[in-house]
Amino acid sequence: MTIPASVAIIAYNEEKRIRACLESLKDFSEIVIVLDTRTNDATEAIAREFGCEIFRERWKGFGPQKQNAVEKCSNEWVLIIDCDEVLPAETAHAISSAIINPISPSVGAYSFPRKNYLHGRWMRHGDFWPDRQTRLVRRGHGKFNSIVHESWAPDAGRITALDCPIEHRPFENYADMLETLNNYSTLIAEDLFARGKRTGAIAPFSHASWMFFRTYFVKMGLLDGFDGFVSAALKAGGSFFKYAKLLELQRSH
Repeated sequence: MTIPASVAIIAYNEEKRIRACLESLKDFSEIVIVLDTRTNDATEAIAREFGCEIFRERWKGFGPQKQNAVEKCSNEWVLIIDCDEVLPAETAHAISSAIINPISPSVGAYSFPRKNYLHGRWMRHGDFWPDRQTRLVRRGHGKFNSIVHESWAPDAGRITALDCPIEHRPFENYADMLETLNNYSTLIAEDLFARGKRTGAIAPFSHASWMFFRTYFVKMGLLDGFDGFVSAALKAGGSFFKYAKLLELQRSH
């Protein structure tokens, strides 16, 4: 049965991951992909195999780019998903049921837990689970905010939690994690600086220390073995460099 909802995706050079994502979305009535204009691999060709609506636009930041994709959809309900995510059949069925037989007319969006995988293993602790994300939204009843770490901000209707998961495989290895740490810490520091945020020399150390303690001990990342330790260390590193790069921007202006 066709699911009466659109899917909104943003992509940049995702030929290695987008096929598995799109295969899990084949029952949706519409898939809209906004490609970063810098895309130069087979992402667009693969998307055309699946009959996607494709738009090429310059990069505006995660929040604005996703908002653009949502606005290009034609259905009332829109599922936002990333190229490194897969929608299990049980979750697709739950989405169909939620749209056809809504829990309440006051619902404006639905959130899902996200199962994060590293080295083929589901990471069940730390910040990896339940990692709840608002992903099924009523178009025109909210918007994405923030350039980085974007989230859906509803302006009408409540967000209701569904228990079926989205599967997420963001990293192939530690090198991928380090690259993401570097890129995101730069983007966040630039965003903070542009919004007038300032910091001091102690902040990188204090934020990094708390992030590691919180992730590894408070949220029990230690139960995920060596991968849990590395993940907590990299979360701490991301926090450290976010503030270190903000301090660097302050000193250079």
